[in-house]
Amino acid sequence: MIVRTTAEITGTDRDVASEDGNWTSKRIVLGGDGVGFSFHETTIKAGSVNNFHYANHIEAVWVVEGEGTLTDLTNNETYELGPGSMYLLNGHERHRVEPRTQMRMFCVFNPPVTGREVHDENGVYPLVEVPA
Repeated sequence: MIVRTTAEITGTDRDVASEDGNWTSKRIVLGGDGVGFSFHETTIKAGSVNNFHYANHIEAVWVVEGEGTLTDLTNNETYELGPGSMYLLNGHERHRVEPRTQMRMFCVFNPPVTGREVHDENGVYPLVEVPA
């Protein structure tokens, strides 16, 4: 059994911030935990524009705080997000998140991220294998 709190993750290598300061991600469960997925609490700054593309991962996102817009960049469809909204990137869609207010969300990745990934110039996380 694994039990963790976000308080104990804060300020560690599991507490990751984007280079531009737009978001932070607390990596609660990572690939090294050996459960087949990773689980993160992500906070995105109000007024920011964030382009992502998880070409190597499926991501499910549950919004628990804040409001903003999600744009599917493959077809330019937009969706309003707020507490209780979920979106699933099951087609590896390029997407943009634009919070009007600070947004806090919980995200699940499959395959799991290891915690060492950083978004490349296209917003993609590389596929990093978990050491056996």
